[in-house]
Amino acid sequence: MPATPAAPRRAFALTAVLLLLALAGCGYGSRAKESAGADIAAGARKTDGLDAVRIGHFGNLTHGTALVGKRKGFLQKELGATEARYAVFNAGPSAIEALNAGSVDLAWIGPSPAVNGWVKSRGGNLRIIGGSASGGVKLVVDPDRVKSLEDVEGKRIATPQFGNTQDVAFLDWAARQGWTVDAQSGRGDVTVVRSDNKVTPDAFAAGSVDGAWVPEPTASKLVAEGGKVLLDEASLWPDQQFVITNLVVRQEFLEKHPKAVEAVLEASVSTNRWINEHPDEAKAAANEQLAADSGKALPAGVLDPAWKSIRFTDDPLAATLRTQAEHAVNAGLLERPDLNGIYDLGPLNKVLAAQDAPPVDDAGLGVG
Repeated sequence: MPATPAAPRRAFALTAVLLLLALAGCGYGSRAKESAGADIAAGARKTDGLDAVRIGHFGNLTHGTALVGKRKGFLQKELGATEARYAVFNAGPSAIEALNAGSVDLAWIGPSPAVNGWVKSRGGNLRIIGGSASGGVKLVVDPDRVKSLEDVEGKRIATPQFGNTQDVAFLDWAARQGWTVDAQSGRGDVTVVRSDNKVTPDAFAAGSVDGAWVPEPTASKLVAEGGKVLLDEASLWPDQQFVITNLVVRQEFLEKHPKAVEAVLEASVSTNRWINEHPDEAKAAANEQLAADSGKALPAGVLDPAWKSIRFTDDPLAATLRTQAEHAVNAGLLERPDLNGIYDLGPLNKVLAAQDAPPVDDAGLGVG
């Protein structure tokens, strides 16, 4: 067969990528994948009499608490003979839908889905009960097309999903540069392309986007494709800390099964402590779980820089969630929400007190 000329090859690749982008905008890749956790120890007892606790998370390194807790068995250990049953999501809205439908009990999700879920249920369905991760979000660009922050104007920048945490962050940053962008269409002084994280590296390689504001490991995948980190979002926040992942629970589950919720929080705190005390082993465990969930591990050139940029913490960094919600309001994506009661950190602070650790703060947005 004769070789395909370079131009037609590139055109074919670009067409394929644009098709994937269109599918992503219609919910491509948003379904949850169920997966099993660690084996139940012999002689273990059920927690709160439950056969299983259903736990959601994403296949992102920013969900490292869930990945490592699942891989190393911390979650199953604390739940005893109650099975830790997992659902792996690709998007925040689908995780919120699962919570609302009662098909998962707890989930690690980003701040924007948590706020949106709170608003849509009028404060009646979920509560944020713990922190997980800070950081791990970067603006990566094609260095041949974008050489400075000013050069972003007029370019096509990908974000993971309409209204998601990174989409809101990029829209806010663009507005602070003095650029006008219609949040709904993504058109303006900068074009925002909503693209599933699985698709973005191909879109970047094909040249259909000039850069992306994305979480890890997607950011480091783009760097491996020849991209350059133009901005680390952490540099925009006080003390370089902002919430990227929270632990949330269905309110009904919290009320009916407080011991199970406390067990998951015990596991979360133990996991975060182990991650911070054993960073290299934790990084390997997270990658093993990613491979188990998706069938493919991350290469060292992607894994190492990605993991290094994420900080794992029990603190939900509540003040930064308030700020992120304000960014969504300013972008026109959200009416000003009443977030009072979105946090219930009592169970977490009970766990922390038992370990002589300082309490975490809800920034005045807690219950009671």
